[in-house]
Amino acid sequence: MMSDGQHSWSSFLLATQLNHLPEGDLLVPNCVCKLKKTITNTLSDGRIVVIVMDIEILQSPEETGGKIGNPTPYNPEGKMSSSSTTVPAPPPPAAVPGPSNQSNSIYSPPRGCGRGFVGKSPMKTSPVKASPSKFSPMKGSPVKASPSKFSPMKGSPMKTSPSKFSPSKFSPMKAGSASPGSSTKVIPIAQLNPYQSKWTIRARVTNKSSIRNWSNSKGEGKLFSFEIVDESGEIRITAFNKEVDKFFPLLEQGKVYYISKATLKAANKQYTTLKNDYEMTLHAHSSIVPCDDGQGIPAVHCDFVPIAELENRDKDAIIDVIGVCKSAEDVSRITTKNSREVSKRALNLIDTTGKVVAVTLWGEEAEKFDGSGQPVVAIKGARLSDFGGRSLSALFSSTVMVNPDIPEAFRLRAWYDQGGFALDSQSLTETRSVGSGTKMNWKALSDVKTEHMGHGEKADYFSCVATVLYMRKENCLYQACPSADCNKKVIDQQNGLYRCEKCNRDFPNFKYRLLLSANLADFGDNQWVTCFQETAEVLLGQNAETLGQLRDTDEAAFDEVFQKANFTTHTFKNRVKLETYNDESRVKVTVMEVQPVDHREYSRRLLSNIRKLAR
Repeated sequence: MMSDGQHSWSSFLLATQLNHLPEGDLLVPNCVCKLKKTITNTLSDGRIVVIVMDIEILQSPEETGGKIGNPTPYNPEGKMSSSSTTVPAPPPPAAVPGPSNQSNSIYSPPRGCGRGFVGKSPMKTSPVKASPSKFSPMKGSPVKASPSKFSPMKGSPMKTSPSKFSPSKFSPMKAGSASPGSSTKVIPIAQLNPYQSKWTIRARVTNKSSIRNWSNSKGEGKLFSFEIVDESGEIRITAFNKEVDKFFPLLEQGKVYYISKATLKAANKQYTTLKNDYEMTLHAHSSIVPCDDGQGIPAVHCDFVPIAELENRDKDAIIDVIGVCKSAEDVSRITTKNSREVSKRALNLIDTTGKVVAVTLWGEEAEKFDGSGQPVVAIKGARLSDFGGRSLSALFSSTVMVNPDIPEAFRLRAWYDQGGFALDSQSLTETRSVGSGTKMNWKALSDVKTEHMGHGEKADYFSCVATVLYMRKENCLYQACPSADCNKKVIDQQNGLYRCEKCNRDFPNFKYRLLLSANLADFGDNQWVTCFQETAEVLLGQNAETLGQLRDTDEAAFDEVFQKANFTTHTFKNRVKLETYNDESRVKVTVMEVQPVDHREYSRRLLSNIRKLAR
C-alpha cells in the first residue's frame, strides 16, 4: 500500500528486479519514495493494479518521522486517466479485445535510436482519442461509437471491419474483434515487458528462419523464429508446432504486421543476438495481421562496427558488419563433431578503413551466395573469433544481406568503385596467422610431434601440403541411418529392416557412409589421419553410395579407386587433439578439408621461407 498523504491505494506490486529493496530493509513502512516508472493494468475482475518498475527511496521512516497525513482510500470511479487516452470509467474486460488502453507507462523510451531508422514513429500517427473499437457502448461512455463496429451485447462477433482484412484472421474473444488499424493504440517494442497484460505492436519482419524439427526426451516437434523491428528497437519471436502451420505461411521478410497476444519472457541469449532483454512466444490466441502502412518502420536495425575496430573487440562478441566482398572462396562441405555435414564459404570483406576480414557463411547462405560483381555484404549478428587473427562467422540467427538498400551500402559502393578497390589493404585474419601471407596455419607433419600439438585444453588446427601414401579400404564403409540429420550405424535385423538405436526406428533401407584412415607424408615425416564422409569422397573421387555398390558388385573396380588415389598430393586442413581411450592416450589428426594444391601460392610460400632462412 502507498499514499501521497491525501489518498492511499493498496494494489501496488513490486517488479522482481526490485526485490532487493525490501530484502535489504530499504523499502519499509513510512519511507518516502519516488516512483520513476510504473505500469497500470486492469485485471479481468475490474481491479486496477499498479506495477512499480523503478523506484527511488528518498527518505527513511526515521527521517520522515512516521506516517504523513491521514490518507483515505482512493476511489478511482470516474477519475481514471491515461497518458494517451481519457476514459470516464474502465471498460468491461470483455469489451477489450486486442491492445488495451488500460496498460500505461509513465516511461517513454527515446525514439529513433540505432542506425537505419528512418521516418516517423508509429506513435505519432496514432490518434489521441480512444479508438471506438476498444470500448463498449454499454456504460454510457461519451466516446462516439459507430453502430456498425459494435455489438450491443457482450460476446457478439463484429459484423464489419474498419480495415480490408477479414475478421476471421483475428482471434475472436468474448467481445467483437476489431482489426488493428490506424485507430488502434500501438506501443513501441522498447516499451514491452512481462507485466503488461494487453498490447499491440506494429513492426517489420527483418529475418525469418526455416522450419526446424526437434526431438528430445520430452517428445518431438517443430519450430521457427523470426525477428521484427520498429523505430524503438527489435525483438525475436518463436512459434512451435501448430503455430508453425498457422503463422509460417503468413509471414514474409520485409513486410509489416500488427502483432498481439504473444507471451513475453526473458530472452535466452544462447539463441538470439538481438539487444533486447525479452523475447516472445506465439500461442493459440496470438494474432498477426498484415499492415499496409509501413511508413516510419525501418527496414533493418544495425549498429555497424568498422572492420578496423574488430581488433579492439572481445572474442565471441556479437557484432554487425558491412563491407565490399573483395573475394569469395568456393563452397565446400565439412563434417561437424556430431557427424552432420554442412556447407561453408569464406568471404573477404573490406570497408573504408582499408582493413579486410574473413567471414564464414554456413548452410543455405553459403550455397546461394554469389560473389560475382563484388557486392556489398551486410551481416547482422556475426560472431567474432580470434582464430588466425580476427575473423567472423555467421550464426543461425544472423541476417546476411547482399547489396542492402541502406545508406551505408551506397557509400561503400561509391568508395570502392572510385578507388577503394586499388587500396593496399591489410587483412586482420592474416596479420596474426602463422605462415607467410596466407590464411592458413602452415605446418610440416613433423611439427605435430615436435611442437606437441593437440596437448592443450583445446584442439589445434594446421594446414599442410602432403601426399597420400596408403588408405585402408577395410571397414572404410558402414551402413548408416537414412534420416537426414542422423548418421549413426544401423543394425541389420536380417528381415529386410535396419534399426537405428538413436532414432529408435526400423528402416527398410540405409545409406553408405565413409570413415577412412589414410597415411599422409611430406618431405620430413608421415602421419595417420582420419577422413569423414566429405573429405574421404574428395580423396577417392567417388561418393559413398557408388563405392558401396562397387564393393558389393565389382571388387576389382573398388580396389582400383583406392589405387588411383594413392600418391596424389593435396592441401589438407587438419584438427589435432590428444584423446584417451582405454587408459591409452594418443594424438588424433582429423582432416577437416581437402583442397587441390595452389602451386603458385605454394611456391611463393616456399620462396619466402628460403629468404628467411638465408638471412
